[in-house]
Amino acid sequence: MARESNPVGIPTHDYTYPCIESPEHPFLVRLNSDYVAYQLPISVKAVIRWGNTLPLLKNERDEWELPGGRLELGEHPADCLRREVREELGWDVTFTNPSHAWVYQIRPEEHVFIVTYFGRYSGSSSPLLSTEHSAFTLASREEALALRMPGPYKEAIDLAFEAE
Repeated sequence: MARESNPVGIPTHDYTYPCIESPEHPFLVRLNSDYVAYQLPISVKAVIRWGNTLPLLKNERDEWELPGGRLELGEHPADCLRREVREELGWDVTFTNPSHAWVYQIRPEEHVFIVTYFGRYSGSSSPLLSTEHSAFTLASREEALALRMPGPYKEAIDLAFEAE
């Protein structure tokens, strides 16, 4: 199929997005007549090593997840992660650069772009459970991979342990 050009000569896409303005696709926005893009919230998460364990938190969907949370307007992702980990675990953690990213479809109408960092906690205080989650656990790699959680979180955990 030949590609047409818009008035400024930029090729248009060979496909269309039905129902962009519908509730079924609230994460797609038409930026101009030829360009549709994701508009997603951003969540910054961390695989945090504490010895041979990592903290995991149980969310309202009864899934285990990595510590972290939504990026606030104007906030740097690393600052967001430090803030979220302090709120959720009471820990000050050292992080590396981002190491894993993916789009999570929580529900058909709700997608989130997730960026994962690796981190290490060298303190001696056990994590504190915040009111945001129903439970937490300190799990080994094998225990974490056996828990009910989205597959890309497990991929991030594998990447963190393989990087060492």
